[in-house]
Amino acid sequence: MLDYHYYKSNGNSKEPIILLHGLGGNYGIFNKQIAAYKKDFHVLAINLPGHGKSPDTSSYQTPFSFNLVVNEILKTMNKLNIEKAHIVGISLGSVVLHHMLQRAPERVKSAVLGGCITRFTPFSLFLLHTGSVMKGFVPHMWLYKLFAHIMMPKSNHTSSRRIFIREAAKMKRSNFLAWYKLAHEVRTTYKNVQKNSIDVAKLYITGQEDHLFVNPLLKDTATDEKAQHLIIENCGHVCNVEKPRNFNAASIAFIRKNCSSTIPIPAAK
Repeated sequence: MLDYHYYKSNGNSKEPIILLHGLGGNYGIFNKQIAAYKKDFHVLAINLPGHGKSPDTSSYQTPFSFNLVVNEILKTMNKLNIEKAHIVGISLGSVVLHHMLQRAPERVKSAVLGGCITRFTPFSLFLLHTGSVMKGFVPHMWLYKLFAHIMMPKSNHTSSRRIFIREAAKMKRSNFLAWYKLAHEVRTTYKNVQKNSIDVAKLYITGQEDHLFVNPLLKDTATDEKAQHLIIENCGHVCNVEKPRNFNAASIAFIRKNCSSTIPIPAAK
C-alpha cells in the first residue's frame, strides 16, 4: 500500500482531491496547496512508489510500470472508499495522471496537470539517452542535479530546484533508476488520453519558462475540447512551488466548477 496522508476538510465539501508529486519529491511539495485545498475539500496526498515511505519499486511481484503505479493509486482510493476524485499532478505526477486517464477515467472527476509532460523534444530525448549511458557509472544524484539545472535554469527557479534536489537525495538509487527507465515511455502515457477521457475536464497549468515541455504540451492538447490552459509568466517547471497563489486560485476555481454532490467522504487514516 502506498504511503499517504489524509487531510480532513475544514469546510463542508464532500469531495476529495488527490495529489501526485514529481520525481524525487514527495507530497510535501504540496504544502501550500494542502493549506488552501483543505479549507474546502478533503485532501489525499500520496507518495508514489519509491518515494517517502511507499514501497520500493522493486518490492512488487510484477515488473515496475505505469500500469502498476496506477493500480497502486486505485488500491489506495478503494481502501478509503473514494469512488471518484479530483486529481492534481505535478511533472511526473502529471504523467501518471495522464496514464490514469487512459486506464481508469471513470475514477477521475477532474484533472489539474502542472508542469505537464506529454512527450520529449529532440533535445530532451538527447539528454535522456545521455543519462542512460552515464547512469551505470555516475552517482544518480549527479544526473538528477544536472537535469534539475537544465529543466529549471533561471534564478527564479532556484527555490523549486533546491527543494527537489534536497528531497531527491533521500531517494534510493534503485528507485530513481526504475523511474528513469519509465521516462522512455512518457509519450505512451498521453497516446489515448483525449479518446479515453472525453468526459473529464482538464486544466493544464504551465510556467511560461518551462522550456523543455510547454510547446509540445500546447501542441498535443490543442485539439482536446475538455482541456483548458493557464500559462504563468516568469515561472518555470514546478509552477505550484514557484507561483503557489496563481496555481491555487486557478486550480480551486476549476475544481469547484467541476464539483458534484455525489462523491463520498473518505475515512481518515
